[in-house]
Amino acid sequence: MVAPDSLLAARGLTDSEDRLLTADQPLAELQQRCGGRIPGKLAVPELLELVQQGRRMSLRIAREFSAQDGDARVSGFVRIHPQAGEGNDGCEILIENWRREAFPPEDDREATERQDAIDRATAEFSARLDGNQRLLAGEGTAPDLAKLIGLTRTQAGKPWVEYVELIGISHRQPLHWRLLDGVKCRVDGSLRDWRARLIPLGTDQIVPRGFELLLVAEQPVPQSQDDDGPGDDANSRLIGDALTPALRKPVARIIANAETIRSRLAGPLREEYVGYAGDIVAAGKHLSTLLDDLGDLEAVEAPGFSTSKQAIDLAKLAREAAGMLATRAQAKNISLVAPDDGGSFAATGEARRVLQVLLNLLGNAINYSPEGTRVEISVGPWRGGAACVTVRDQGPGLTREQQERVFGKFERLGRSGDGGSGLGLYISRRLAQAMGGELLVESEAGKGACFILSLPPTD
Repeated sequence: MVAPDSLLAARGLTDSEDRLLTADQPLAELQQRCGGRIPGKLAVPELLELVQQGRRMSLRIAREFSAQDGDARVSGFVRIHPQAGEGNDGCEILIENWRREAFPPEDDREATERQDAIDRATAEFSARLDGNQRLLAGEGTAPDLAKLIGLTRTQAGKPWVEYVELIGISHRQPLHWRLLDGVKCRVDGSLRDWRARLIPLGTDQIVPRGFELLLVAEQPVPQSQDDDGPGDDANSRLIGDALTPALRKPVARIIANAETIRSRLAGPLREEYVGYAGDIVAAGKHLSTLLDDLGDLEAVEAPGFSTSKQAIDLAKLAREAAGMLATRAQAKNISLVAPDDGGSFAATGEARRVLQVLLNLLGNAINYSPEGTRVEISVGPWRGGAACVTVRDQGPGLTREQQERVFGKFERLGRSGDGGSGLGLYISRRLAQAMGGELLVESEAGKGACFILSLPPTD
């Protein structure tokens, strides 16, 4: 039954190859604004999908539809009538109740979260800062950031602005974080321009408990700085020096573009495609993590690998690690317990590497603990006068046979689909041993697990 003309907004006709042969004005204009022409392939994706479905199945379709039209959304009720046997083998398109509405203004919070995600994906240097903007630990991949990365490893603890040169700001530092978020800066050893992002951590935006620092480059790595291959230096590393810089940028672009699609920044999108974009983001982040793991694996297995020996505060690092993973724990309704504020416990190690190990242990505990349980990180003395950090969960625990295998390379204890590489605990133990300590596990099947990182005492 054809809709009465009083309700009909537009009529069109397609052929057996889904080309739009004729169309009333509203549909013809939408076709042209979507990059199509008449006659020409139907260029409105939402209508094309319905036409193809109706033609293939010789099935009449009637449903609501919406499509992006520049800075607005058009919607209506569409009827698709296959014309098989009538000398055309195409479809008649009948659209009723045609409406065109401007997109609502974007929510400021959603826009901020999307920009943070994009900057995280494209940053070539990231660091954790405390509440006073002092740098705790930093990581980078770009070859022209080698000097900066070296400084953050050997001279951590200074305000982050002392590691870079701010552009256009001569005031006493550090300023309030909001005045520094987005500031342009230069990095010693790099010819590129950089933009600094400060993302507050915690629920208090006025006095955050810490910050995530990101350095995002305004230009790609100059070819002259990225030409040296692994064969140019006998001590260069294939993953860390060659593959990681080459792969990180395209992976970051994939994540950033998928985040843009998932957030519907480019316009309306069907829910299933939002889900597909989310899968791409997850896969991209998994690849990025795998690159980090492979680079760390190559580093810890290199002859002569060593870490710096610093006086560190285990309690402070434990609180920092718990703070970084608090959101993930909350998502599973897991109670994450850390040492009380103000408490301290001295040890010797490399702060950045200790934090890396603790993040791995806490992340595993959260991932494999049931919802509504408790994960506790604590510090204290260990055998022979050593210091230790323990991470205890209420998960399924480990059998004796699993405890013997858990620190093996690529060992995942039969788990599949959790996105892990099976390298985290292997690398963590190698790091602990390089710092003169050890990583152990105590567990019993069905009664949770306790991972113990021991480190030498201070001199």
